[in-house]
Amino acid sequence: MRTENSNIILALNMDATGSEQQAQPPKAIMLVPPGNHIEGRDGRTWNNTTPAKIIQHFEANGLDIPVDIEHATHLKAPQGNPAPAVGWCNGLEARSDGSVWGNIEWNDAGRDMVLNRQYRYYSPVFVVASKSMEIAGIASIALTNKPNLEVSALNREETKGEENMNITQLLTALGLPATATFEDALNHIGKLKGDLTLALNTANNPPLDKFVPKADYDLALNRVTEAETKLAEHSKAVLETAINTEITAALKAGKITPATQDYHIEQCRQSGGLDRFKAFVAAAPAVAIDSALNTKTPDGTETAMNSELMKMAEMMGNTAEDIKKYGGI
Repeated sequence: MRTENSNIILALNMDATGSEQQAQPPKAIMLVPPGNHIEGRDGRTWNNTTPAKIIQHFEANGLDIPVDIEHATHLKAPQGNPAPAVGWCNGLEARSDGSVWGNIEWNDAGRDMVLNRQYRYYSPVFVVASKSMEIAGIASIALTNKPNLEVSALNREETKGEENMNITQLLTALGLPATATFEDALNHIGKLKGDLTLALNTANNPPLDKFVPKADYDLALNRVTEAETKLAEHSKAVLETAINTEITAALKAGKITPATQDYHIEQCRQSGGLDRFKAFVAAAPAVAIDSALNTKTPDGTETAMNSELMKMAEMMGNTAEDIKKYGGI
């Protein structure tokens, strides 16, 4: 039903379920379910993105919202037929989940209808923006037996069977046997709360024999990294010294030539390379003989005898001076 404002639609909603017998009708009922998107049983949908605006609409209107029978305010009253109220909504509340609740003041007729179960459900009439379908306010509330929204019934009978079922579900959720008592459930809940407190305390104050502060861990890690770096540098220096020693010895022994020196050095730097080079030198024949060129000066004069000349002089019973004088070196 449209109001005089062509941008506003009054939506007649008729749906809800529930259960719980009461000595008095409920003083607070949910008029708009939680959620931004509301869908009725008949397929119609509305939007509820700003519940606060519904409250503002009620306060700006300045009038209590009537509670009638089967939407008589909008269906019978325009035809000149009686549409008596059976109660009044004198306040709205927007809750944290987005739902909107109404505070209801029932009259004797409304209270009797609800308590005698003549009407079990209720249906709010929304004031809705026609284009956005945004709920802007509540126009009225109707007692009905054919609701459209999923809201609680006004008169719900609670049975012993339902109570037992709820306890059974509670015991199952707690992991307790079906034979456990309500006191057992309370004790178990208390234990769970104690375990939770202990776990939180342990998390906030971990034992030092199993955990270390992050700052200490980072410091230790930095020290280990620094030590590993220094050890690697030392090992490299030791390896270079050993390589140079073996290469020099191999050159003197004539096992390698100066032309291949760089090649053998690089091979020795490989993993296991120095050991392989030692084995090679031990098995290889001499490929280069000392030519004594390093004993000659640029003008051709000898500056010192090499080992072979010294050995020759010794064998011949000559001195080094004899070799120099008669040997023509």
